[in-house]
Amino acid sequence: MHASIRRYKTRPGAAEELLQRVNAGFAAIIGQAPGFIAYYALNAGNNVVVSFSLFDSADNAAASNRLAADWVRENIAALVVAPPEISGGPVTTMITAQSRAAEDDSLNI
Repeated sequence: MHASIRRYKTRPGAAEELLQRVNAGFAAIIGQAPGFIAYYALNAGNNVVVSFSLFDSADNAAASNRLAADWVRENIAALVVAPPEISGGPVTTMITAQSRAAEDDSLNI
């Protein structure tokens, strides 16, 4: 599993509008991308929006960055003040409430 993390600096006060547009448009697009596992977006405060995507391979995670760049250019370029900071890599640790519950259940012999 591979993650892609994108950090966008927005115009002052534009973070919520950006997130609304992501919810209305980009979320469905990235959800159909090859190897898609999960997508999260959040208002990190100080006019910053962060997105976190999970994919089954490094190639698919990289492709999601190109997909996002195209969508941003066509839909929300006026809301961001600079290209996003992009980072990512292989996921080495993951725990969810479901995986924790399964682990707890396996201990009940």
